[in-house]
Amino acid sequence: MMEHMTLGQIAEACGGTYVGAEEKKLLSIAGAQSDSRKIEKDDLFIPIKGERVDGHTFIPTVFARGALATLTEHPLPDCKDPYILVSSCLTALKEIAAYYRSRLAIPIVGITGSVGKTSTKEMIASVLSVKYRVLKTAGNFNNEIGLPLTILQIQKEHQVAVVEMGISEFGEMHRLGAIAKPDLCVITNIGTCHLENLGDRDGVLRAKTEVFDHLAAGASVFLNGDDDKLAGIQQTGETKPIFYGIGPYDISVDQAENRGLLGSRAMLHTPKGSIETTIPIPGHHSLYNAMAAAGVGLALGLSLEEIRQGLANARTIQGRTNLIEANGLLIIDDCYNANPMSMKASLDVLKSAKGRKIAVLGDMGELGEQEKQLHYEVGTYAAKAGVDVLFCVGTLSQEIARGAREYLQQAPMEAKTQIYSYLTREEMLLQLQGMVKEGDTVLVKASHFMEFSQVVQLLEGA
Repeated sequence: MMEHMTLGQIAEACGGTYVGAEEKKLLSIAGAQSDSRKIEKDDLFIPIKGERVDGHTFIPTVFARGALATLTEHPLPDCKDPYILVSSCLTALKEIAAYYRSRLAIPIVGITGSVGKTSTKEMIASVLSVKYRVLKTAGNFNNEIGLPLTILQIQKEHQVAVVEMGISEFGEMHRLGAIAKPDLCVITNIGTCHLENLGDRDGVLRAKTEVFDHLAAGASVFLNGDDDKLAGIQQTGETKPIFYGIGPYDISVDQAENRGLLGSRAMLHTPKGSIETTIPIPGHHSLYNAMAAAGVGLALGLSLEEIRQGLANARTIQGRTNLIEANGLLIIDDCYNANPMSMKASLDVLKSAKGRKIAVLGDMGELGEQEKQLHYEVGTYAAKAGVDVLFCVGTLSQEIARGAREYLQQAPMEAKTQIYSYLTREEMLLQLQGMVKEGDTVLVKASHFMEFSQVVQLLEGA
């Protein structure tokens, strides 16, 4: 059961009008859901109007499934069950979550940044789970719907929550921060994401650091010291930031041994001492995730040995540098989303693979005026990384192909990459299926709208 929250309190929290039997105002909800299929007994249903579906159409269904009450933006004259009438269900959801958060005594860890939010969240949760019962954001449920719903999933048994905070415009982090009020905050980096709204990396920095206005009293903030934009931050709320990175920081690593797709080993240095760690997730960026997780773990009272154990237990989620062995292939499933920084990090992972290296790359969205140049640079990076075969899919990805080709024209003789480009995924799949062979490692990566999970499915069944 979640912490005690009655229908009367919920109506008051969101300024809604309670409609129903007066005695039911004192009843407490068991949880809150916006997905009618997930409703369980005594839950509160929050119908959201989406582009395709209006959640209000499922109100009869949720009561049949045992919902205690629903929010609604219009009166329900034939409804015999309690409901709360509001002007906006989305606004009400955020207000209810903020009220609920204000009553929680457990620490909230908030994670933001341009790249690596989800993988850092998973690693922090893995470390903290050694000692605590942890609630973490499901997948990347990190926006103005996902974050409040995650907060409302915190139950009495949870001892810490790890939440991801994703934004694409100015002011959005103010709205998320006002709900989460993190006790500990991690910013992974400042990259070239959502530039159509944020302009440039300085704009990204301003938007991400809006969270500092909403930190809990005495909050600890962990920043990537190797990021040039974050390195200049001197003050975060009431405290000075704690920096991590490869170098003389509060938390650092050295003696890093790249074990290819098996991950890495490194010596982790902290204010509480040093310890050798194994990180089973490939890629140089995983070292940064591990340092952030170590900092949060120390702040919440874990020992170095508990941190070492939590790092060794870390795993990725589907679509995020997820390694799949199928049909003699090793597939790097990184198709959930993409931006220039994460593309290059994934190519670094591919570079450490054995056998023939194939990259299947697609368009990246929300990059603004620089989108063609940023795709071109990814192509140059892929060719430099020594990818054997490069498949480029989509209108913008023609620039990835061009960047790779132009690099090869002036590159050393030993630099050889076969380059294929297509406007549609369907065209590419016909050739890819006939080309892959046993022993190949195939990276699959693009922005979510490219639906590259279908590429992974084809390779798995090839």
